[in-house]
Amino acid sequence: MQANLDGSVKASHGLAAEATRVLGGRIDVLVNNAGIFPPNTTPDTDEALLDRVYAVNVKAPFLLTGVIAPQMAARGQGAIINLGSWLARLGIPGATAYNDTKDAMETLTRDWAAEFGPAGVRVNAIAPGVIQNPTFGGAPEGAHFAMNGTLVGTSGPPEAIAHAAVYLASDEATFVHGSVIDVDGGRGSVAFVSFG
Repeated sequence: MQANLDGSVKASHGLAAEATRVLGGRIDVLVNNAGIFPPNTTPDTDEALLDRVYAVNVKAPFLLTGVIAPQMAARGQGAIINLGSWLARLGIPGATAYNDTKDAMETLTRDWAAEFGPAGVRVNAIAPGVIQNPTFGGAPEGAHFAMNGTLVGTSGPPEAIAHAAVYLASDEATFVHGSVIDVDGGRGSVAFVSFG
């Protein structure tokens, strides 16, 4: 099943309806992972680009969650996993709009946890670092520099994100609400200094 999540009600609600149908009438786990990353600086960002980044990275998951979370709440269970980014908490030039949208997703994680948690819906997030992508034949071009000076010194495997998502979706994470798990090789939290 594919969808062009352009931030419209039609696209998000259409995907929710089709997924519900395909999955036999219920969605137990929602992973909000669609996103775009156009390099930009603030002065070079026009209204169309800004609207497009927010539409895909924030508005589409907002609308999907608005349809699916109440269904989960009505059943008294469910898990929503948002994809944030290490860039939400460490400012770098050249990706301002993307960084801002990922900060928004981490804030929405806490807001939705407060909104839907009392009804049994767990909402958490994963903040990936630079992750290898088979589509690109590795990490996106030029992205390896971002992992210089980290504990691992290289981009991470996609499986690292998958393992975190499986954990957050599982019963083992029943006491985890409104959290952001960093899966970034230490990029966002650890300064690696060699004294040898």
